[in-house]
Amino acid sequence: MNSEGNGGLGGTSAMNPTNFANLSEGCVSYILSFTSPREVGRASSISSEFKRFANSDSVWERFLPSDYLDIISRSVSPVVYSSKKELYLRLCDSPILIDDGRMSFSLNKQNGKKCFVLAARTLWIVWGDTLVFWRWRSFPSSRFKKVAELLAVCWLHIQGGMETRMLTLETTYAAYLVYNILETSHGLDFKGKTNVIYHSGGDDDVPTTLHTTVYLQPPKTGGSLHGSEDGDVMGGSPQRRADGWMEIELGRFYNGDIDGSVDIWFCETRELGWKSGLIVEGFDIRPIDP
Repeated sequence: MNSEGNGGLGGTSAMNPTNFANLSEGCVSYILSFTSPREVGRASSISSEFKRFANSDSVWERFLPSDYLDIISRSVSPVVYSSKKELYLRLCDSPILIDDGRMSFSLNKQNGKKCFVLAARTLWIVWGDTLVFWRWRSFPSSRFKKVAELLAVCWLHIQGGMETRMLTLETTYAAYLVYNILETSHGLDFKGKTNVIYHSGGDDDVPTTLHTTVYLQPPKTGGSLHGSEDGDVMGGSPQRRADGWMEIELGRFYNGDIDGSVDIWFCETRELGWKSGLIVEGFDIRPIDP
């Protein structure tokens, strides 16, 4: 909606309740669909009549992804809702587990773009099923039934990915490793290498690859977290999430093709020091667009 000249949704003439009362619900819903969920929420306070329009299913249906019915049908437990607005807020505030609990799905509350967390069980972890190196265990704060605990390896390689048709098109995404570190950990202050490879699909596909170097935890030897190495970009610092887990950004990609795919790697296969005490929950793939 063009906000020039009338202040957008805050403009007095455009938001006159009497004017909107003369419009059909379908017309108002169509107008509101060009705003955002946040703006619709604010607009609902204008009047009781406008609140009825703003809360209608026809408005919130437009903010849900086109395949939302397919996605919620894959939930491990029933997704109960009485309105499309309730469903939208439910998917924003309470991610659901889909595909037998191997993936988490939610929506970005500001724009309705799709977010996924790939469980560790969906990832390819070198020697992940060899009990002397890794074990699969429950973890109290994890959304998934099992996480991967690193017991002892010197060659660390974790890889995952997904088809871009599952994501929101024309959107820039960032991929994160979601993890925790046990107090008894050892050797995790290494420089990890990451690859985020975007395939647009089709015969003329030329993959777009971003290489970065990241630390799971600051180096004990006082090494720098800045600069670059071997031409790779130095990534950001580990961050503590609201759910108590740590995350490190592995790279970004622009999703511009429904037939594409993205591959995500995190590894340390050069220094080959022994490592232990890493808990891997999965890969978080979420939009960074405003």
